[in-house]
Amino acid sequence: FPLLQTRYTCTCELRDDMPSILADVFSILDIETSSLEEKNKRDHYTQLVGACLLFVPDAILKERLDPETLESLGLIKQAHQFNQKIVKIKTKLFYKQQKFNLLREENEGYAKLITELGQDLSGNITSHVVLESIKSLIGCFNLDPNRVLDIILEVYECRSDQDEFFLPLIKSYMCEPLTLCHILGFKFKFNQEPNEETPTSLYHIAAALLHHKLIELEDLYVHLMPLDASIVEEHKREITEAKQIARKLTMVVVPSEKMEDKEREKEKEEEKNDKPPDNQKLGLLEALLRIGDWHHAQSIMDQMPAFYATSHKAIALALCQLLHLTVEPLYRRSGVPKGAKGCVMRPLRNKRAPRPAESFEDLRRDVFSMLCYLGPHLSHDPILFAKIVRLGKGFMKEVQRNAQRINRIYDTLLSCFLSIADQVLLPSLSLMECNACMSEELWGLFKLFPYQHRYRLYGQWKNETYTSHPLLVKVKAQTVDRAKYIMKRLTKENVKPSGRQIGKLSHSNPTILFDYILSQIQWYDNLIGPVVDSLKYLTSLNYDVMAYCIIEALANPEKEKMKHDDTTISSWLQSLASLCGAVFRKYPIELAGLLQYVTNTLKAGKSFDLLILKEVVQKMAGIEITDEMTSEQMEAMTGGEQLKAEGGYFGQIRNTKKSSQRLKDALLDHELALPLCLLMAQQRNGVVFLEGGEKHLKLVGKLYDQCHDTLVQFGGFLASNLSTEDYIKRVPSIDILCNQFHTPHDAAFFLSRPMYGHQILSKYDELKKAEKSNRQQQKVHKYVAACELVMSPVHEAVVSLHPPRVWDDLRPQFYATFWSLTMYDLAVPHNAYDREVKKLQVQVKTIEENPDVPMNKKKKEKERCTALQDKLQEEEKKQLEHVQRVLHRLKLEKDNWLLASKIVSLTHSLTQALSRVFSDIIYTVASCTENESRRYGRFLCCMLETVTRWHSDRAVYEKECGNYPGFLTIFRATGFDGGNKADQLDYENFRHVVHKWHYKLTKASVHCLETGEYTHIRNILIVLTKILPCYPKVLNLGQALECRVHKICLEEKEKRPDLYALAMGYSGQLKGRKVHMVPENEFHHKEQPVRSATTASQLNGPGTTAKPATNASKTEEGACEDADRSKDKSQGAAKPVNKANSTVAKVTTSNGNAIKERDDKEKSGKEKKEKKEKTPGSTPETKGESRREKQRDERGAAGKEERAPREGKEKTPKADRDKQKAEEKSNKEDNKAKAGNGEPKELSRERDTGAKESKTKEKGGDQSKEKGGDRSAVSGSLKSPVPRSESAESERGTQPDRQHCLSLYLRFHSRCVCSQSLLWPPLQLPTPTSTPLSTLSHAQWEPQAPPAPRPTESKRGEPEPQFCTSQKYRRKIKPAYRHRKCEKVREGERKCGRSLLDLLERCLNRLKLVIGLNVYYQPER
Repeated sequence: FPLLQTRYTCTCELRDDMPSILADVFSILDIETSSLEEKNKRDHYTQLVGACLLFVPDAILKERLDPETLESLGLIKQAHQFNQKIVKIKTKLFYKQQKFNLLREENEGYAKLITELGQDLSGNITSHVVLESIKSLIGCFNLDPNRVLDIILEVYECRSDQDEFFLPLIKSYMCEPLTLCHILGFKFKFNQEPNEETPTSLYHIAAALLHHKLIELEDLYVHLMPLDASIVEEHKREITEAKQIARKLTMVVVPSEKMEDKEREKEKEEEKNDKPPDNQKLGLLEALLRIGDWHHAQSIMDQMPAFYATSHKAIALALCQLLHLTVEPLYRRSGVPKGAKGCVMRPLRNKRAPRPAESFEDLRRDVFSMLCYLGPHLSHDPILFAKIVRLGKGFMKEVQRNAQRINRIYDTLLSCFLSIADQVLLPSLSLMECNACMSEELWGLFKLFPYQHRYRLYGQWKNETYTSHPLLVKVKAQTVDRAKYIMKRLTKENVKPSGRQIGKLSHSNPTILFDYILSQIQWYDNLIGPVVDSLKYLTSLNYDVMAYCIIEALANPEKEKMKHDDTTISSWLQSLASLCGAVFRKYPIELAGLLQYVTNTLKAGKSFDLLILKEVVQKMAGIEITDEMTSEQMEAMTGGEQLKAEGGYFGQIRNTKKSSQRLKDALLDHELALPLCLLMAQQRNGVVFLEGGEKHLKLVGKLYDQCHDTLVQFGGFLASNLSTEDYIKRVPSIDILCNQFHTPHDAAFFLSRPMYGHQILSKYDELKKAEKSNRQQQKVHKYVAACELVMSPVHEAVVSLHPPRVWDDLRPQFYATFWSLTMYDLAVPHNAYDREVKKLQVQVKTIEENPDVPMNKKKKEKERCTALQDKLQEEEKKQLEHVQRVLHRLKLEKDNWLLASKIVSLTHSLTQALSRVFSDIIYTVASCTENESRRYGRFLCCMLETVTRWHSDRAVYEKECGNYPGFLTIFRATGFDGGNKADQLDYENFRHVVHKWHYKLTKASVHCLETGEYTHIRNILIVLTKILPCYPKVLNLGQALECRVHKICLEEKEKRPDLYALAMGYSGQLKGRKVHMVPENEFHHKEQPVRSATTASQLNGPGTTAKPATNASKTEEGACEDADRSKDKSQGAAKPVNKANSTVAKVTTSNGNAIKERDDKEKSGKEKKEKKEKTPGSTPETKGESRREKQRDERGAAGKEERAPREGKEKTPKADRDKQKAEEKSNKEDNKAKAGNGEPKELSRERDTGAKESKTKEKGGDQSKEKGGDRSAVSGSLKSPVPRSESAESERGTQPDRQHCLSLYLRFHSRCVCSQSLLWPPLQLPTPTSTPLSTLSHAQWEPQAPPAPRPTESKRGEPEPQFCTSQKYRRKIKPAYRHRKCEKVREGERKCGRSLLDLLERCLNRLKLVIGLNVYYQPER
């Protein structure tokens, strides 16, 4: 117990009500223990209570405990007597009535009392004087004090404006507050009768007494009606009715039901219009707000549902008035706009009213809480709405001015303003009717918030606010109903009136309206145009809400962005993308949110929404990316920006200056330009891996194309709109882009290319200013110097992009130059400039001749056209000067590249390059996307146009190809002599080669069509459609294609409609081109031109006669092979062995067309010829000597101008060579034609003919020649200028130019033709190894060929390629690895069992030594 007492003492220091609490506990224990049977527990309880008597008063225990317990504790004597005493006390308190002698009261006293209270109070009469008079009257006339108090309240009710007099009087007179509450409650009770109405003065008296704390709200509240439960039920009923109304408005009902519903609604409205029941609680609340008692008013509103009290207009206006008075001082200081005066508000005389706000921090005291209680019903006071908004603007401006001193208080205030905007301002705007001024006023505040805050507010407004109040539920339903009405009638013809209705509806409820409009656009894309035109009556806030609604619709997780077949993008997404481009271009809408949304989707690895960015850039900047471009547009895209805008796009989008500036500002302000580029480049490379496993290949290709096209479009926009400083500031160096950001090399150079151009021009201008000179040569040298200064760091940076072995054969200078140039730098499209200038001239003439156009408009249009003409001409001149400087720079740099100085567009006449382009397109076609296949087809069409032009006219061929080194049939160590026609591929052989290319294109096309793969079929049909103007030209090839395409049409009609449409389209166009096709014998002469009888015998072997068809096919195959070999010899280089190039895809047709028959004929003819040529017992020397003698005789008769194609070189013994030299020296007619080594041409020509006769043909050789595999340096040509031994010595001693050697490594891609910016992929070079070739001796690299075995027939009847008699390797050697045996090799025929590895090693070493490349070889590889 001492411990308990100690603890109690410590507890009492903290709580004063502890005795009462203990007494309650003892009372509960008393009840529990009294019912127990165990007496010991009752005894323990009695002992505990007795021990606590020291700190629990007896009086409290007597109140709480049972009388029997008190008796046992000794607190009372007897329990029975104690109970009797309690009954007597209660009877006296509650049931005994106090008696008054009413007869003793005199009416005169009450009359004098009323007179005393109703007198004029303007003089020196005070409440103290009147109170003394009242006391005298009570005593004199024996008046009842309670009745006197009631009369005082009645008089106060009649004179409610005299608060200063009556309140002190009542306070002085009244003895107990509860008595006053009872009297007021009786008055309120009296007015609750059905036909009674509580007077406003009574509410005022009660509010004044509450405000001055003369009575308590809890005591008075119980006397007021209705009950709180009734108020809650009424609120729920209103919400239910509002939802029913909303549901009816969205339901489709028949007209009869509509009429019934309207009648019911009218009846309900009439019932509501009847006198509503008197709500005394709301009346008291209004009175409290009128006098400024916010504390008690807040307590009453807390007892009711949210916004129930303020939904009554009188209460809302009273609260608005109180807010006016509270914010007035701060509004005058920080919120009044310049030039505005406003009405001065008089403050309340009540000192206990809320204190006026003097600073923004004071708003937290009362203003924000008042606004939260007011909620959406601020709409009743638009003036207060504007004041709150202007205070918010003042606060945001102050924050911006003091951005460095922002602390937690400002953060709290910002949160408060955002909450007020969410809970008060936006809902209030929804309840205002078409108040555009308030919408613009609110935008003045919202535009100071970041778009993240604004969009969150819009989201709350759209998705949550309209469910918080019955009025908002009804408003939402009415807005949707009205929006449906407008959208049903919206057309192109009534855009203006419908636009006004949309604008009127959007001022109050833009989120609901735009949500419905967007849902309609997603279904009906033909509404985009009318909707965009009808949005011109919107406010700035509405435009911002429109942007949010579009983003929300795009990010809707419930909608699939792909169609059900998972192969194409959904139409709703395409419709929204089109709407984005049109809306954001036409109206001043902030783009930051939309751009950030696209960036976020790219971060997440999704590229569907790039369609939005593509549309926005296209519409706002006028940069169009189209899949199908005409040749005129392609030509225009190589010019300047003005030419691109005028002639490069289908749609002439004008007046894009302002919209493109807005887009640029949005990108720069939010630092999104570079991230978008990098993300698009990374997504383009990763889309196959990120999307390939789940999505259809068609969709993956479409997404890849979309990434690539959007990157090109967006990069072009940045390059043309960003200033030099902005661009250089944001784009890092090339090594950082590739190594740190992992940007693909082509994309990295694409982004850096404008930066290099800007820097070069800036440096060039600096050099010109430093040394003024008008000489063109000096200007060019300064330009070259500027290029060296700018590109030197780039040359160093690109070294880290590739392994060191790459730079062994290719210098960084060429690599950087190659990737840093565009078509704008290489050629001037004069035709495109002239074409656009003529269009403008015609337009001016048309305007002048049109009499309907007003004069002022004519003048403006003529000025515009004239200005455009001047701009185009100036741009053309500027580009011409630039191209001249660039070409001069390339001429100076080309010697240091270690590569050919001309790119494919300049070396168009190289038959080897063209042969590689046309030989096998299967792999390229199969790996292309849809857009890439279009570009690849356009590239092939360009190549075929050039080839067709040469093929159609001998004069054109001689003029454009006769002197080009690419058409050499041999390579001379002394260099190229343009005048030596014997070294050139003649016209007829070129026609054979062209037919060969057409034939290979047909085989590849048929193969792709027969695979059944979607990508193969689609891509080859696209490519064939693109090259249709130039291919097919041969009738039988066209028939083969037509037959297979017809089969595709039949097969794919029901399975894959898109392939069916492509095939049908191509089939129709192909039938239309049939009239332009010619038979094969007209396309090229199937019989080779006859030189002499000896030549024919040499070509067909001794004692044999070749058929014309076989001869023609041999010429056709051999001409291409010779062109390829001569190309290799002229450049002195050969490519490394590559599987893709060493094997030939065997293509067979399913319909047994002419292709396979022609193949069989060619191969059977070659087989017969090879059998006849391989006669045992004859040596190469004897056969070659006899043939040379016979050839000399026949050539003398036929004439020196006749030349036959040669296929091989020959080594002649030294004695015969000396003899022939002596004979040739005596011949004066042949003295003028000498070869590079001093030998006569005729003699060399005869030797070549003999070598060609003695050369054996392996089976399948033509096919391997077509593929262009590795060839040794001793491969045959059409003509050999020197004997074999000297030729070999000269080839060993003289290395060809490295530029010609490495130019073979150039590869084309489909993008090189279509894209002006992303040109070609990086070069692929051989891999260096460990053993230097310089350490190999002649014996080590001299190729040794085994004797040719007897040809064997394969299962298909085709000759098998063979190189040795060893059965082990007979079937392993591929056609691409064969080498052409020279005379000396055949003469030896040393070993027949040499292994394939040894043979290939020697051939490859020989090849690399002749090429002169600094590469190495590992035998184990």
